[in-house]
Amino acid sequence: MTQSLLSLRGLTIRYPGAGRPAVSALDLDIRQGETVALVGESGCGKSTTALAVLRLLPPSALASGRILLEGRDLLALSGRAMTAVRGNAVSMVFQEPMTSLNPVLTIGAQIVEALRLHQPLSARAAAARALELLERVRMPEPARRFHAYPHQLSGGQRQRVMIAMAIACSPRLLVADEPTTALDVTVQAQILELLDTLRRELSMAMLLITHDLGVVSRWADRVAVMHDGIKVEEQATAALFRQPGHPYTRALLGASLSSGHGNGEAPHFRTERLPELRVARRADGTPSAFRLTRPELRAPAPATTTAPLVRIDDLHVVHRNGAHQTHAVRGVSFAIAPGETVALVGESGCGKSTLARAVLRLADHERGRIEFDGTDLAAIDRRHMRPWRGAMQLVFQDPYGSLNPRKTVGELLGDALQIHGVRDRRVRRERALTMIERVGLPGAALGRYPHEFSGGQRQRIGIARALVVRPRFLVCDEPVSALDVSVQAQVLNLLADLQAEYGLACLFISHDLGVVRYIADRVLVMRDGQLVEVGDRDEIWAAPRHPYTRELLAAVPAMAA
Repeated sequence: MTQSLLSLRGLTIRYPGAGRPAVSALDLDIRQGETVALVGESGCGKSTTALAVLRLLPPSALASGRILLEGRDLLALSGRAMTAVRGNAVSMVFQEPMTSLNPVLTIGAQIVEALRLHQPLSARAAAARALELLERVRMPEPARRFHAYPHQLSGGQRQRVMIAMAIACSPRLLVADEPTTALDVTVQAQILELLDTLRRELSMAMLLITHDLGVVSRWADRVAVMHDGIKVEEQATAALFRQPGHPYTRALLGASLSSGHGNGEAPHFRTERLPELRVARRADGTPSAFRLTRPELRAPAPATTTAPLVRIDDLHVVHRNGAHQTHAVRGVSFAIAPGETVALVGESGCGKSTLARAVLRLADHERGRIEFDGTDLAAIDRRHMRPWRGAMQLVFQDPYGSLNPRKTVGELLGDALQIHGVRDRRVRRERALTMIERVGLPGAALGRYPHEFSGGQRQRIGIARALVVRPRFLVCDEPVSALDVSVQAQVLNLLADLQAEYGLACLFISHDLGVVRYIADRVLVMRDGQLVEVGDRDEIWAAPRHPYTRELLAAVPAMAA
């Protein structure tokens, strides 16, 4: 057996005041040239482990055990010695490159800076090497991008910059912490293919941190599964997906929506709910059992009527910046009936969110008709839209960013009601209580603040705030993209139940095609501001007509059978 490049032995990480360790007695080996995936839900300790390997934990963290890189214990190194290890022997690619890159420096300057930190290069030699690295990570027009700033690049291009910086000194180990979570499916496939190619060309090992089981199935050699800071299982990838040994792993796989391209059977919200992962805990908070439960349909989904509630006809949106203009939405037409969910899919920048904002009259449009229940909203000045606002609501991608942190949940829901004409404080309180309980939170949640909730709970609050005013049309903009597999299932089940109960028309925006396949009746495929394909959910998966639709479906990482 090849000797391990990285060996974690009894790695334990504690934070002062925390009841349990963030990581507990973790043993893990990675061999040269191997990709090992570390998977689990938020808070399981996987990112903490990644940061520990590079000694990037906050000063308050207490780490014990051993982190052996080619036999040398990184925890025993001085700060200066560890600085020499980072970038040279071990590098890291982070989840969100925009927060990792300096916004006031060009990408070329940042790569040059990283090179000269670790290698004795002149400015000219470092610039030449930086350009070579941009070419190696397949950056489009590398010479031009060299002089660009981070905000001038797409998400995928920014991640290519981060990879170029990470491989600049030919490290032996690359730690990739959720490197594609924020990217669209086709860009995700390109970045993962690039990482795997570089791993082979540079003979690197890779520690891949992710919660996407489809990604794990396609790209990892071995998998370690973590829960509550403990490694519960480790197997070769094919063996783990074929026969998972731990109840938590089985439950995690069962709750995943990862699915590939094809016309096989897949769950749909009209006929069944997604299985939800439940964890039973002992008195000390440690897990005692894991199980999957599939909720029953709470109400039969109403048949969609033939008369649309929302009808969009030849909608155009143009963004102007001085003499420059961008045609963000081009001649889009579609309709949504009461009780129907229409999904809008496409890559970042294709116009999905711009279209949604225009439909809700939150953004100006150039021309076209926006009809809601027979009224052309396009003919109404945006300042006079308040009578229609309550009937058209939006659920955001990031609930924490859209909830005022200084207000309690009760105040947030009460404010929404007051804005839309509910003057009686007692009525506002009763409706807020009814809705917060309807989305699965206790009434006591009304007295708490957003930061006191988990991501999934905050999304429930966002849904409650949208529905408390009793809308007829709901726009969901990437509502589950930031959530773990099991929490994603719970929120999708909730949305399906609420739509069935209230007969909502829904426009569901997502780049996750597994989610779309479950939640959509019909699918709109958007590219460069235009709809390139429209069809029923089953038709799109069974026989996609447009090459771009086929490209999207082919890029979905499927879990092994």
